[in-house]
Amino acid sequence: MTTTTEERARDRKKTAERLLASSAKLSFDPLKEIDWAAEPVEGAYYLPPHRVSLYGTELWEGLTEAQRIELSKHEVASVASVGIWFEEILMQMLLRHAFDRDPTTAHVQYALTEIADECRHSVMFAKMISWMGVPAYGPGKVSHELGRVFKAVSTHSQTFGGTMYVEEILDSFQREMMADESLQPLVRQVSRIHVIEESRHITYAREEMLRRDLGPVRRRFEQLLLGLVIFRSTKSLIHPQVYAAVGIDPVEGRRVARANPHWRATKREMAAKVIGVLDKAGLVGGANRWMLRRIGVI
Repeated sequence: MTTTTEERARDRKKTAERLLASSAKLSFDPLKEIDWAAEPVEGAYYLPPHRVSLYGTELWEGLTEAQRIELSKHEVASVASVGIWFEEILMQMLLRHAFDRDPTTAHVQYALTEIADECRHSVMFAKMISWMGVPAYGPGKVSHELGRVFKAVSTHSQTFGGTMYVEEILDSFQREMMADESLQPLVRQVSRIHVIEESRHITYAREEMLRRDLGPVRRRFEQLLLGLVIFRSTKSLIHPQVYAAVGIDPVEGRRVARANPHWRATKREMAAKVIGVLDKAGLVGGANRWMLRRIGVI
């Protein structure tokens, strides 16, 4: 049954009020909550070994234990730097969303609250990368420049669909990391803070996206553009230069990772929930399914 404008407005208000109340009770200041002076724990991975992109390959078997730990550190830094890139895009998209709406509504006030959360998250990820002493790899030049366009012209469905995808991918990784007591404690604490606060952001994006009714032509357009966002953001997760940190040629490392069944299974597993939600919203279909299959998330 199609909902009316009034029903959507009431639902939007109810969701925002609930999320604002949650934010007031459970928000974190990572500059105070995390011991940035702590030393890394010797012999501890930064990412579960089976989630490293080369796990199970001949290249992985040729690495020493120390090199495997080092690669896990660089891959966490790569994913975190892509997280910063997308959070900066998201903050600008949310500001555009709020700019055209009544600031006295709970819906807009939560958008502004989420922007404040994302500012802290970006600082937290940046400080973690600095703490690890590795580069902020970023998404690569092509994705970076595409992001410049996307943040300026994204539609409602692309804003909240793209947010859903990237945040759910990070959330899936970090839920596993925060529960794994064998990993670096600081990385686990960063993951815990991000998971708790991002659960609200994901709810906000999911419910807002599902409220939008799309006609058949518009739906295919949104599928195509969202497919591009998913393709570029997934491809950018692991920068090829991470492999150089352990003596592997970046081109060869990326080639082997792309074909690695363990890494492809990880991407499908981490994306499964959000792809299901996007499909329910009509944002997965003939216009983008080929891209999702090519990048390995379905």
